[in-house]
Amino acid sequence: MVEQVKVHKGLDGVVIDESRLSLVNGSEGKLIYGGYKIEDLAAHALYEEIVFLLWEGRLPNAAELEQLRQDIANAAVVPPQVIEAVKQYPKDADPMAVLRTAISMLAMYDPDSEKYTPDANHRKAIRLNGQAVTLVAAWPRIRKGLEPIAPRKDLTLAANFMYMLEGKEPAQADVDAINTFMVLLTEHGMNASTFSSRVTLSTGSDMHSAIVSAIGTLKGPAHGGANTEAMKMFMEIGEPENVATWFEENIKSGKRRIMGIGHRVYKALDPRAAVLHKRAEAISKGARTDKWYVIADSLATLARADSYFIERNLYPNVDYFSAIVLYTLGIEVDMFTTLFAMSRMAGWTAHIMEQAANNRLVRPEVLYTGPLDLPWVPLEER
Repeated sequence: MVEQVKVHKGLDGVVIDESRLSLVNGSEGKLIYGGYKIEDLAAHALYEEIVFLLWEGRLPNAAELEQLRQDIANAAVVPPQVIEAVKQYPKDADPMAVLRTAISMLAMYDPDSEKYTPDANHRKAIRLNGQAVTLVAAWPRIRKGLEPIAPRKDLTLAANFMYMLEGKEPAQADVDAINTFMVLLTEHGMNASTFSSRVTLSTGSDMHSAIVSAIGTLKGPAHGGANTEAMKMFMEIGEPENVATWFEENIKSGKRRIMGIGHRVYKALDPRAAVLHKRAEAISKGARTDKWYVIADSLATLARADSYFIERNLYPNVDYFSAIVLYTLGIEVDMFTTLFAMSRMAGWTAHIMEQAANNRLVRPEVLYTGPLDLPWVPLEER
């Protein structure tokens, strides 16, 4: 009798390890980082505090926070050889491809690249968190023919990002919005990109290779690229008065689905989406136009009242309103996923260090469904 093997497509329901980093409770719409509710962290924490929490397992005191902020800011400078190489990339290159390739190149200039001790991994993690922000801010300038701006040593990562992007002292409201976005996107359990980073590290490979794997995974529209697709959808709708017609013609007809609504894990409202909804509303009120927020809010309202979405527990996820926040801040649509990547860097590096501390090669099985015992046919007879 042939043993029945259950296939877990997409690894649904498979628990691969233990982790102290975050708890994702999709049925109740809860997200916990290291014991703290995401709503509290988004309201009060600097991104650097979250970095410390994930790496050290506790929140820092004031001196520890300032030391980490300084360490990351001091390590955020990208080697000039890498900047010069980035300047040679095609100006229409996908920003995630740019980031993926530049991060890979950073390994060749990192003195700890091929060192695997906990201390070396910690030093690499500090550099990668700073350098990723520098690279993401540099590409929009480089592709316009402008010189990238070096990071300042006196700023937080969120403030440095806006400073390097715009070349001027950033508005505090903009810095706060980016900081909130980064906090919300820092960590999210064993998601696809985090899993791919741990798989790479499990082979004995290095941290930069693991991060490249994560970036390549995040690049897909089913993962990190969803907020880009959501913004394209809002732009397609164009005006608030078009929302109802667009919904009827595209969603009620079954031709399309709403990008940014629904989640693989959450069957209740994504708590990150709730925070970003409020942030999008607040930042839109001070913008030149609030129509993008109005479009997004109106579309979400229609979906919340529709039986299809109600029956399937489909709610806005983190990508939906984050698109409005980033676009209102002047971030170009194709750059959205790179901001996701720079925010997730702390989570990725935390998982990589956790994997390294208790490593086992990740090697799942697959159920073979092909033919057996076929006779060999010589080439001249085929």
